[in-house]
Amino acid sequence: MSHIPLRLTTGAFILNAGYGKRHLDKDSAAGLQSMAAKVIPPVTRMKPETFGKVLSYAEMTLGAALLAPFLPSRLVGVGLGIFSGSLLTMYRRIPGMTQADGIRPSQQGTALAKDVWMFGIAVALVLDRKPKSGNTR
Repeated sequence: MSHIPLRLTTGAFILNAGYGKRHLDKDSAAGLQSMAAKVIPPVTRMKPETFGKVLSYAEMTLGAALLAPFLPSRLVGVGLGIFSGSLLTMYRRIPGMTQADGIRPSQQGTALAKDVWMFGIAVALVLDRKPKSGNTR
């Protein structure tokens, strides 16, 4: 039960983000592809339009998985961890996203740095253990 708020809010947010990317124009898709290439260089082999579609469907799939109550929290937590970890890696690798200390976000980097909350939720979903039968918390 404690996972419902985490999964519902995060799943709806990611599903909506993916849904909004369904019809990206070529320039917008190319911009996102360029950022993603900082983490996953092989994405540069794709056409920007194809990358945009794949990104959209991947986000919608992850969002739907988080919303599906029959999928184990650990499993969707791993998926969310990979997704949010990739976003945080982009944040660290793209010039101008951080202040001079390399950690605190610049004005430009705040949009990616805020995704740290998703990584925290992923860790909570993966690490949370169900009590063994007979045990109470």
